[in-house]
Amino acid sequence: MIFETFVAFVVEGVVMKVTDVIRRPVITEKTTVIREGDRTLVFQVAKDANKIDIRRAVEQLLGSKVASVRTAIAHGKMKRQGKYVGRRSDWKKAYVRLREGEKLPEFLQGA
Repeated sequence: MIFETFVAFVVEGVVMKVTDVIRRPVITEKTTVIREGDRTLVFQVAKDANKIDIRRAVEQLLGSKVASVRTAIAHGKMKRQGKYVGRRSDWKKAYVRLREGEKLPEFLQGA
C-alpha cells in the first residue's frame, strides 16, 4: 500500500496541503504547444497562493525542479440562462517552467 505524504504550507495564516495549492492542470491547445516547446506546465491554483507556494507544491508533487513561475488571474465570465444573469468566479493560473534537463511527468506526456 502506498501512503502519500502531504506537505502543508501556510498561506495567509491558513494551512494548505499541496493538493489545495494546485487544483488541476489546464490542458488546452495553447498549453499543449507551450508544454512541448518550452517545458512549461500550466495549472489552476488556489487564488490566495503566491509564487513561492506554487514552486514548493510543484517540486513536491512532481519531483522536478522549477526554473520560474508566472501567475495570472483569469476573470470569470458573465453567463445568462434566459432572463437570469450570473457570473462565474475568478480563478488563478500558474505557468510553471521546469529547469533544463528535467523531464515532464508521465501523465502529461501524451496529452
